[in-house]
Amino acid sequence: MAQDSPLTPRVRGTLDRVQRGWDMLRHRGPGQIQFWFIALLIGTAAGTAAVVFRVAIEWLQNLLYGVEDPNLLASFAADLPWIWVVAIPAIGGAVVGGIVHFATPDGRIRSVADVIEGAALNDGRVEKKAGIASALCSWITLSTGGSSGREGPVVHIASMISSWTANLIRADGITGRDLLGCGVAAAVSASFNAPIAGALFALEVILRHFALHAFAPIVVASAAGTVINRLAFGDVTEFRLPGTTTVEFYLELPAFLILGLVCGLVAVATMRAIFLADDAANAVQARMGLPHFLRPAVAGVLLGLIAVQFPHIIGVGYETTSLALTGSLGVGTAILFVMVKVVAVSITLGGRMGGGVFSPSLMIGALTGLAFGLLATGLFPNQSGSHTLYALAGMGAVAAAVLGAPISTTLIVFELTGDWQTGLAVMVSVSMSTALASRLVDRSFFLSQIERRNVHLAAGPQAYLLCMFRVRSLMRKPTDLGAADTEVCLEMIEKGVSVNETATLETALPRFEESGVAFLPVVRRSAETGALELQGALFHVDALKAYNRALAATAEEEHS
Repeated sequence: MAQDSPLTPRVRGTLDRVQRGWDMLRHRGPGQIQFWFIALLIGTAAGTAAVVFRVAIEWLQNLLYGVEDPNLLASFAADLPWIWVVAIPAIGGAVVGGIVHFATPDGRIRSVADVIEGAALNDGRVEKKAGIASALCSWITLSTGGSSGREGPVVHIASMISSWTANLIRADGITGRDLLGCGVAAAVSASFNAPIAGALFALEVILRHFALHAFAPIVVASAAGTVINRLAFGDVTEFRLPGTTTVEFYLELPAFLILGLVCGLVAVATMRAIFLADDAANAVQARMGLPHFLRPAVAGVLLGLIAVQFPHIIGVGYETTSLALTGSLGVGTAILFVMVKVVAVSITLGGRMGGGVFSPSLMIGALTGLAFGLLATGLFPNQSGSHTLYALAGMGAVAAAVLGAPISTTLIVFELTGDWQTGLAVMVSVSMSTALASRLVDRSFFLSQIERRNVHLAAGPQAYLLCMFRVRSLMRKPTDLGAADTEVCLEMIEKGVSVNETATLETALPRFEESGVAFLPVVRRSAETGALELQGALFHVDALKAYNRALAATAEEEHS
C-alpha cells in the first residue's frame, strides 16, 4: 500500500482551513473582516452601475430631445414642437410595453418594494430576469419623458448585483440580506453623493433594522459608492441654495410643525393618487381587454399631452426642484405645479412605465414648502426667515413620508444641499409629516405597495413570517412517525375541517383557533376527479415551533 506524501497532511489542513473559512463567510460573514472586502467590491460595482445608469439616461435624452444639459430639459422642451413633445413619451411607452410584455410574467415593473420584500422573505435575493427588464424599462421611461425618479431603478439594479454575489458564495439569509444592504447603500450614495444617507437608507428602509453586524460592511459599501460618484461628477452638491438660511427659532418653529402636517397630507394624497391610477388602469384594461404592452403606450401619450403645457413634468424634475429651492416661483405656480406633477407621476407609475418615487417626492415637497413659505412669510414678515427654508423643509418632509424614512431622508436633504444650519426646521417638519402619513397609509409607499399584494410586512415579523411557511413543508405524512390517524383525518375532511397543502401558516393558524383541534388534515384537490386527497396532517405544535424559531432568528439578527 502506497504511503501518503509528507505534504499530504499539510494540503489537507490547508483545504480544511479554506473550507472552514468559506463556511464562516457564508453563515457569519457580516462579522468577519474578510466580508468587508466583498462589501467594498459590491459597493464599487453598485456605485458604477448607478453612475452608468445616470449617464445612459443623459445620453438618450440628448439623443432624443437634443438637450446638452439634462438639468435644463424642462426649459428646453418648452421650445420644442408640440408633436415631438407628445411623440417621444408615446414611443417610449410603446417600447416599454413590449419589453414588459415579453420579459415579465405579470406586466409589472420591479422597484424598491420588491427589494424590501426580497430582504424580508427571500434571504436578500431579488428577481433577475424581470429586474433586468425593469431596469431597461426605467431607463427608457426616464429618457423619453416619464415623470418618475432614477433612484428606485438604481436600487433594484444594485440589489441584482448583491443577489448574484449571494448566490455565488451560497450565502445564508443573514449574509444575503447584509450583502443586499451593501448594494443598496452604494447605489443611493452614488446617486446623491450622500454616503451617510446611503448607509442609513439601506438600514432604515431595506433591512428595517440597525443591527451592528450590518453597519460596518454597509458603511464600507456606501463610501465606495460615493467615491465612484465623485470620480465621475466631482464633489458637488445636487442643489445650491442662495445665501444662508436662518430660522427665527422660537417664533417660527410652530410654522414648521404645521408645514410638516401639510406635507404629510400631500404625501398621502400623492401615494393614494398613484394607487388610484393603478387600480383605474387595471379596471380599464380588464374591461376593454387591452394587452399589457398597450398600457405604457397610452400612459406615454397622456404624459406627452400634459408636457406640452407643463414641460416641468418631464424626467426627474431637478430643474424645477432647484427653482423651488431658490424661490424662483410664485405661490400659484408652485401649487399648480404640485397638482400637475402628482397627476403625471400617477400616470407614469399607474401606466407601469418604470422609475421611482424619490425624485418626484423631492420636487413635490420643495414646491409645497415654497408655497407654504411664501404665504407664511407674507403673513408674518417680521417673525419669519427665508421662504426658501420652507422649500428645503418641505422637500424633506414629503420625501420622508413617502419613503417612510425620516432619518435617512433628513440626511439626504442635508447632503443634497450642503446646508447643515437648518437641521431643526427640517427635523421638525419631517417628524410631523411621517407621524401623520404613517397613520393614513401602511407606513410608507413601498410597504403600502407590498400590502396591496397581501404581504403584511408593515405589521412586522410577527405577521409576515407566517407567509414564509407552506403547510406542505411542515405536515406529517401518513407514513411518518407520530402521524395523525387516517380515519380521523378523513372524518374531519368530510366535516370541512382541513387545509390545502399550498396554504401558509397565515391561513392555517387561524383555523386551529377556530376549530380547537390538535391537527388539521392537509389536502390536495385531484386534477382528475376534483376530490380532496389526504396528503398528511399539520399539527398545531409543529406550526407553533416553526413560527417561534423564525421569530427567535429574526430577533437575534436584528439585535446582534
